[in-house]
Amino acid sequence: MSKIIPHLWFDKEADEASRFYLSVFKDSKLKYKTTLNDTPSGAVDMLTIELEGQEFMLLSAGPLFKLTPAVSFLIACNSKEEVDMLWEKLIENGETLMPLDAYPFSEKYGWLIDQYGLSWQVMYMEDYEIKQKITPTLMFVGDQCGNTEEAINFYTDVFNDSKIDDISRYGEDSAPDKPGTILHAQFTLENQDFAAMDSARQHDFTFNEAISFVVNCETQEEIDYYWDRLSAVPEAEACGWLKDKFGFSWQILPSIMDDMMQTKDPKKLQQVTEAFLKMKKFDVAELIKVYNHTD
Repeated sequence: MSKIIPHLWFDKEADEASRFYLSVFKDSKLKYKTTLNDTPSGAVDMLTIELEGQEFMLLSAGPLFKLTPAVSFLIACNSKEEVDMLWEKLIENGETLMPLDAYPFSEKYGWLIDQYGLSWQVMYMEDYEIKQKITPTLMFVGDQCGNTEEAINFYTDVFNDSKIDDISRYGEDSAPDKPGTILHAQFTLENQDFAAMDSARQHDFTFNEAISFVVNCETQEEIDYYWDRLSAVPEAEACGWLKDKFGFSWQILPSIMDDMMQTKDPKKLQQVTEAFLKMKKFDVAELIKVYNHTD
């Protein structure tokens, strides 16, 4: 299990979307699927999949949030043929944000929104050694534009095994972007690669709860630590979710919930679901107590 996992919120399409993504990527697998009943959103499908070594969690929980291009997933490719293949599959019934073409930073690159609303960047990397095939990428726009450097400094301070690997900045002729702000930054959290950038262009999207990062925690002390460091919007705290000072959403979860959600005992699953729906920050001891409760 990865320490930090992207979490995708869908209306009803999580299962269908997972099957699509599993068909697109060669090295992929379904890790587990479960359904939670009697939630505020009714019956909720939860899935965990792995695509090219990157875990994703998918949730069908109603039309409350819409996937946003403010978070995209960069796919690194060693051949132009692979770029073409992935683009052809992902663009079906989707939308082009930047056409597949040659750019100063890559001989073949494109940015798209797929048929489910998820944003992908597909890039030819020539002979660059690819250590992580899919990299989550954050775009700071609107009121958050210009905050990328502060954010990545903050995140690399919060998480272990973290560092800023590379920063490219906008120059003097980059209007509307301000000189010195972040054109592209590569950074590492918990030995996982991430990227981020500022964009002062007009966008009709920003961060929202549809794409969050799950942080898997082994102890209550660890949950308390991440909750205290990251939560900046008290009204956004619910069911392990929080929002940081940059408007980005995180879920601080105990790792044992992975096993709890996979139980074949419907009573245990219902007990723990009812318990965590009442919580803001998760109480590990209480979850274990409720999960193990017998009449």
